[in-house]
Amino acid sequence: MPGATLSPWTMSYFAAACLFLIAGESAMVGGYGYPFAAVEAPATLALVHVVAIGWLGLLMTGALLQFVPVLVAAPLRAGRLALPALALLIPGLLLLVGGFTALGGAQGVSTAMLPSGALLLAMGFGLAIIMLAATLLTVRPLPLPARFVAVGLGALIAAVLVGGAFTLVLSGTVTNYAAIALLLKGVPLHAALGLAGWLTFSAIGVSYRLLPMFMLAPDDTRPTNRAVLWTGAAALAIVVAGIVSIAVDSDGMEEAGSVAALLAVFAALLYSADVLRLFRERRRKIVELNIRASYAAFAALFASVVMFALPATRAAAGEGAAALVYLFVFGWLTGLGLAQLYKIVPFLTWLECYGPVLGRTAVPSIQDLVEDKRASLWFFVYYLAVIAATFSLFAECPGAFRVATLAQLCATVGLMVELVRARTLSSIAAPLRLPAGASRPHLFLPISRPQE
Repeated sequence: MPGATLSPWTMSYFAAACLFLIAGESAMVGGYGYPFAAVEAPATLALVHVVAIGWLGLLMTGALLQFVPVLVAAPLRAGRLALPALALLIPGLLLLVGGFTALGGAQGVSTAMLPSGALLLAMGFGLAIIMLAATLLTVRPLPLPARFVAVGLGALIAAVLVGGAFTLVLSGTVTNYAAIALLLKGVPLHAALGLAGWLTFSAIGVSYRLLPMFMLAPDDTRPTNRAVLWTGAAALAIVVAGIVSIAVDSDGMEEAGSVAALLAVFAALLYSADVLRLFRERRRKIVELNIRASYAAFAALFASVVMFALPATRAAAGEGAAALVYLFVFGWLTGLGLAQLYKIVPFLTWLECYGPVLGRTAVPSIQDLVEDKRASLWFFVYYLAVIAATFSLFAECPGAFRVATLAQLCATVGLMVELVRARTLSSIAAPLRLPAGASRPHLFLPISRPQE
């Protein structure tokens, strides 16, 4: 696999992301944020950013550090920036969350933390963008999967800039009319840039490369692949135009928003068709658990986008279509992330540990590092809990939501334990675990010790 070198800090990004996911789900179980508070409440904003930046943002950044080189078959450029980026992103998020809690009246924190956190986040994501963009620019023309990532990076830049503007208004630093109007009307557009633009576009791009690789399916470019790119990019362009329109006090974006929603539905339909085609044309007839678990995520993507485009279901989904956003975030993005982590972590661990001795001694297979029977139960519980939580939001039943998120948290922790077991080689029999010359992987640090 060209470009399949190990990115030293990818596992550190994954570890931090998993901790933020557990923190976010624990907060929901504890009754923090929506539906126990309003969608626009500071508690909800803090929770949303813990999940969107802490979990999904760090997860995607770490994954792209590993897989953008694979997409373009070239080494990662400026890889030394990975640690400084992580060192800026984590405190930046913590400052941002502290600022939101200050808006809610918490003592010992200040709203001045909001722009400070936004600045650190902008610097951290800026370093990540430099690494990824420099790597993408090494190849011309860009392969189609890499073009999705390029569009996603553009959406990330826009989302960071808009979010930074929001923090200036919320902290009282900026009080002009355009900035206030952007805050009042632009929050859904900011969310669309982050969730649908940066995270979803990048996930689609990587999946167009990883799914054929894992299923041994044809990875040739099809007209539908290009149509997904262009229709999705057009929808994002309309979102950006909407933000500009709000900033200059212009009207007429409601119709344009409907067009963007229709384009998003069309792109989701085409992407779903591509995923089904890959499944039908695969040469590996029995697919591994990460692929089976991913298909539930694809179903969540399709369902959430289609229902969001229908006024009746969007209105029934609560404040800000919260039920559909929940299904999108935890069914599609988080479900796909957990499913692929279940493959990526053992794969990278196997490369790190046994790559140096491959061909010189007997080594276990990648699949030996995990226990599918136990993990499949956790995936089943996870998706069932997400469905239950989504229905409880539709039904406006906070008590049922809390029970469902507790089950979701338990399943998430169970999957995290499986990842830790893979990382520590716990499922490998002692005679094969560490042959001479193999490296013992650390849990999340980029340092390995050769076995004597």
